[in-house]
Amino acid sequence: MLGDSPNKLLTHYHDDAKTMYEVFQRGLHIAGDGPCLGSRLPNQPYKWLSYKEVTTRAEHLGSGLLSQGCTPSPDQFIGVFAQNRPEWIISELACYTYSMVVVPLYDTLGPDAIRYIINTADIITVICDKPEKAQVLLGNVERQDTPGLKRIILMDPFDPALLEQGEGCGVIVQSMQDVEVRRESPPTPEDLSIVCFTSGTTGMFSGGKQMVLNLSNHRFSPPCLSGVPQKVIFPNQDDVLISFLPLAHMFERLIESVVYCHGGRIGFFQGDIRLLSDDMKALRPTIFPVVPRLLNRMYDKANTPLKRWLLNFAAKRKGAEVSRGIIRMDSLWDKIFFSKIQASLGGRLRMIVTGAAPASPTVLGFLRAALGCQVYEAYGQTECTAGCTFTTPGDWTSGHVGAPLPCNLIKLVDVAEKNYFAAKGEGEVCVKGPNVFKGYLKDPGRTAETLDTDGWLHTGDIGKWLPNGTLKIIDRKKHIFKLAQGEYISPEKIENIYIRCEPVTQLYVHGDSLQSCLVAIVVPDPETMPAWALKKGMEGSYRDLCKNTVLKKAIMEDLQRLGKASGLHSFEQVKNIYVHNEQFSTQNGLLTPTLKAKRPELREFFKEKIEDLYENISM
Repeated sequence: MLGDSPNKLLTHYHDDAKTMYEVFQRGLHIAGDGPCLGSRLPNQPYKWLSYKEVTTRAEHLGSGLLSQGCTPSPDQFIGVFAQNRPEWIISELACYTYSMVVVPLYDTLGPDAIRYIINTADIITVICDKPEKAQVLLGNVERQDTPGLKRIILMDPFDPALLEQGEGCGVIVQSMQDVEVRRESPPTPEDLSIVCFTSGTTGMFSGGKQMVLNLSNHRFSPPCLSGVPQKVIFPNQDDVLISFLPLAHMFERLIESVVYCHGGRIGFFQGDIRLLSDDMKALRPTIFPVVPRLLNRMYDKANTPLKRWLLNFAAKRKGAEVSRGIIRMDSLWDKIFFSKIQASLGGRLRMIVTGAAPASPTVLGFLRAALGCQVYEAYGQTECTAGCTFTTPGDWTSGHVGAPLPCNLIKLVDVAEKNYFAAKGEGEVCVKGPNVFKGYLKDPGRTAETLDTDGWLHTGDIGKWLPNGTLKIIDRKKHIFKLAQGEYISPEKIENIYIRCEPVTQLYVHGDSLQSCLVAIVVPDPETMPAWALKKGMEGSYRDLCKNTVLKKAIMEDLQRLGKASGLHSFEQVKNIYVHNEQFSTQNGLLTPTLKAKRPELREFFKEKIEDLYENISM
């Protein structure tokens, strides 16, 4: 077990920022009338709301909610159904100002999830961004799927017909501007702050497996990321963060709260991930929260076959500086090789924080050198307010997720069925501290499964302590299954190895207890696969290449090579693959909003293909 004693765990870093309300008030005190929230229209510069403007609008919106019958109480849940934008934060702050509770609704998880969240959390009022979403909500009420919903507040302009539709089913539809009116009633540190429904990757919205979290205000205040050396990582008033990861997830909310706490700025993307690079060039951010999949894409784009040798050569030379703690953007290597990569991200990045999934050591090492900025890796989950370990500033080695944060303890417990034992420094990662959640909403049974009687959160991840006190995530207790011969399989471990196959951008490894081997669905990268195929003597369109049996064989051989080099056992290697020509996405329901694979949905989507793969295996 690592961390300080339970009596010395950090609950807050600043005495004037013990709740999420106070976090923003501290930023207001620092920045005053300085810029706070920025947004832009296509081909236009960012326009900013000041801290004072944001605070005033939040107070007015909260007062308006109270005047419409909402109560200033932690029992009052307000839904927010929108993409990242200034009004999302204004709505959130309005709730904190009047001790109400934010319940993010997912706009990428489909209608079933929306209905489930509204009913489970007894939501009467939803604030949403677009009329199309309001129509979805009204349709649910008309069908009696969400009879408790009584009010919809819209950020964008809407047609009067929407008012009539609402009147027809007993729902009041209003504009956000009309609701903004009157006096704050801020929360205490013990009050509930947020109820966060997590999508998970195991079909969490079906049956009784929902994951709903209660986080108190002090649990959602940002002590964790603040409790590291101030000169190195602390944001300041000059910092600008690009907001594009879903605000319905704790990782993005936590990073943003640290920026607010120090008077920094948040600039929102336009809502289209394809325009993110354009937004970054216009915003020129200094802080970039990101998930590993996007880091992999950046690496693959920068590291094209033609440039591979030169870029790796330059990265290794500059990486030697990084290992000595020298991080800069003005070296000879930057001027010759890396300036274009840096400019594509705005040219001012000083800090990248990655989380939500393991990051490749190769990718982290390359980007630390190429981007000339600090790259931190965080590990945690929603149940511990996003983070429980963090890269120690100055330690730019890769292959681990850092040391425990000062707000929590971490211990490893035995997972005997997989031969992981705490006595050997391996086991399931368990977390205890003020950042750990209160429990799953209306689900004491699931709470008891995850949160033991001593207050330890059981994460389901398998970790290993390294000699320097950092934690390495090596496996998953979740998603483990047995093959027919009794061998345990962790598909995510295998996927994390196979994903480094040059032409592959996504894959799903499948197996079950009725089969003796594994198969996989492989999605090639439309940008890198054609050049890779050409080197092997194959030409054609992307779709034609995906059907090419020779290409399939070449990908299989490369996967086997990577697996062998990484020490996979024979039973852990896939024995057949299907090459799919459409990427997994949130739109087709195969990825969560944080771009993790939704395994039950993938299994069902590719059910027939998987059956064909098993029928055609040549062992």
